Amino acid sequence: MKKENGGFSLRCLRDFLCGVLIGAGAILPGVSGGVLAVIFDLYRPFMELLTHPKRALPKYWRLLIPLGLGWAAGFFSFAKGVSAALDVSAAATTWAFIGLIVGTLPSLYREAGEQGRTRASYVSLLACAGAVFGGLFYVSRVLSVHLQPDFWSMSLSGALFGLGIVVPGLATSSVLMALDLYQPVMDGLSTLNVPMLASILPGMALTMALLARLMNWVFQKHYSVASHGILGVVAASTLVIVPTEYAGAGEAAASAVCAGIGFALAFFLGKLDRRTRSAQR
Repeated sequence: MKKENGGFSLRCLRDFLCGVLIGAGAILPGVSGGVLAVIFDLYRPFMELLTHPKRALPKYWRLLIPLGLGWAAGFFSFAKGVSAALDVSAAATTWAFIGLIVGTLPSLYREAGEQGRTRASYVSLLACAGAVFGGLFYVSRVLSVHLQPDFWSMSLSGALFGLGIVVPGLATSSVLMALDLYQPVMDGLSTLNVPMLASILPGMALTMALLARLMNWVFQKHYSVASHGILGVVAASTLVIVPTEYAGAGEAAASAVCAGIGFALAFFLGKLDRRTRSAQR
């Protein structure tokens, strides 16, 4: 019993921390909350909860509580912190998440090959990587559409957040920045602006509900192809957000330190996950 309780406590801690990072990742430019969910092996349980709640809830209720609390803490509490950190040093903040993602790529690659690798798997990896890289480059460098923060644009922001969770690799915040909506959304989330939340949250929930079954079907029928496609998305979206400009040697050094911290955190979460699975055996 003591061993089971220890395993349960570790799992709760791990799921809460992952929820915090997924929520924070949803609002950090260039990072997808869905990708982090995949990296932390939480994407498929989450999709099952959305598509078959009656069947999945008894199986995953212990996961849902700490993960949900962590996501809320990361999504709302980190909004102001992320905005402040980006103001201090966008490069260092971005490198922290790059380190986190790079540290989890090996486990993501192993998971993608659980059911074997075919030629279609590698084609999916390359095609998705190319499409995401080209799309994000187009949005950030070519597209010049700018929206005002009204009800409809906030509803669109909510839909984009939902897409970023259900469709791994979609860098929601990068799109919002290209549309001049990122700062208003961050301001609204950090102050818990009720009218803005009333516009954002329904769009997010509706998008997740409409697309969850499709994504769940894709993983059930074409696991290897879909998993390798996500791997390509993760690599491409990470490459796109690599900072190329620094204020000086100090910011470059701080970026290296932050990347190391992110990598160490990924290593800690991986080790915690392995200990949790060992305790459950």
